[in-house]
Amino acid sequence: MKPPRRASDAPATPVDKDSLGNNPTMADLARVAGVSAITVSRALRDSPLVNPETRARIREVARQYGYAFNASARNLRLRRSMTVAVVVEMKPTPERQMSGPYPLDLLGGITQQLTSAGYSVLLTSLAGETLPNVQAADGVILLGQGAHEDAMHSVQRWGRPLVVWGAVSRHQSQVVVGSDNFRGGALVAERFLALGRQRPVFLGDPAHGEFAERLEGFNSVLQSRGITALTPAIDNFTVSAGAAVVRQLLQTQPQTDALFAASDLLAIGAIRALIENHRRVPEDVTVVGYDDTPLGATYVPPLSSVHQNFTEAGVLLARKICDLIDGQSVQSATLPTHLVVRST
Repeated sequence: MKPPRRASDAPATPVDKDSLGNNPTMADLARVAGVSAITVSRALRDSPLVNPETRARIREVARQYGYAFNASARNLRLRRSMTVAVVVEMKPTPERQMSGPYPLDLLGGITQQLTSAGYSVLLTSLAGETLPNVQAADGVILLGQGAHEDAMHSVQRWGRPLVVWGAVSRHQSQVVVGSDNFRGGALVAERFLALGRQRPVFLGDPAHGEFAERLEGFNSVLQSRGITALTPAIDNFTVSAGAAVVRQLLQTQPQTDALFAASDLLAIGAIRALIENHRRVPEDVTVVGYDDTPLGATYVPPLSSVHQNFTEAGVLLARKICDLIDGQSVQSATLPTHLVVRST
């Protein structure tokens, strides 16, 4: 018995071109191509749900029969703008720019996935008033929850389907995609203990959920050995901030022998301050950053860091917002992290 033929494999039905008139519909194209109308719609939007051969065949049928895909009419019928707003919770500075892996690699994954699904991407920030085209978006992706989740609460008030990049453990009722920050922190602590370090310090503001998760993982391992990390106050993510806090730290805690920075920029600043104060890295002080950025990897000495895959995360954020827009049930997700050991 032959298996049933898929709609996309059905033979085309010969149709007289003149019988379709001047305004052939998707249903007409589907009949000619031997597929369903939804397959025609997906093919004309370059959806990856339709295989390349079928897409090419449908597009050729559309060309032959003079069909012009009317995206505006489709959007009006679906009551959609086919736009997703991507909001970056970040105030760029000369030291912390938008061109870094965060958020650029995330944006790359998001854009790649959304455009393949037929959506336009509207990039904006929380600064100023909410623009009308943002309010008209079918859904929102927020990159960063903000201190005390302030940014997430602000965007939630827009009333649009929402997916957030951040700390998964901090908000059970919201769909969040994030890395395994707890595991990342634990891996750093295990590394410090293996090297015999006894006086560790964590650099990062735990008011931010992701940093708090990293600190929790870090302390969970250290405290099992009777060690508690110092957590000096720091409210920025820059090289200068990392350097300033470590300069002050060395005046009161000169025996510090390990630094875990919640970002690579903070770690680079910390190394700068250590060298200025005649501390050798890693002989006197072991330093580990977070994000595994190209800047950290090419720094001298090359920085050990916890890796998180921003591009993969961006793709996953986009898939989840598309599912939410389509009314599907969506769950939060945590991506794996691993420690990249280099020279610090």
